[in-house]
Amino acid sequence: MGRRWRDGRGELVVHGGEGEQPSVRVPLEIAGSYRARTKGLLGRDSIDGAILLSPANSVHTFRMRMPIDVAYLDRRLRVIAVRTMRPGLLGMPRLRARHVVEAGAGAMSEWGVREGTRVEVVVRTE
Repeated sequence: MGRRWRDGRGELVVHGGEGEQPSVRVPLEIAGSYRARTKGLLGRDSIDGAILLSPANSVHTFRMRMPIDVAYLDRRLRVIAVRTMRPGLLGMPRLRARHVVEAGAGAMSEWGVREGTRVEVVVRTE
């Protein structure tokens, strides 16, 4: 189930569990190249939606201007951990993580992203 995404845009679909909120759709930047993953959210004051770093199993917030939420995803796009990180930190690598989603601090809880949540990446084709 190895997924490879190219740099681009799409949507992150956060699926609600049984008896929970319906799916949430979030604008998504996709960083699939080494260069795009390295840049990530560096130098930005905010982000509209989220950014997917793939492949990735850890992040850092050195030289970032804002605190961020980080969701670590396994190969089946299930969330294995969610953390909020302030600028200047080095995140611990997650052994089972294959992808990382970053968003502004507080966004993940608004969208219903927590451990065990299933997400989907819909690539925009233009």
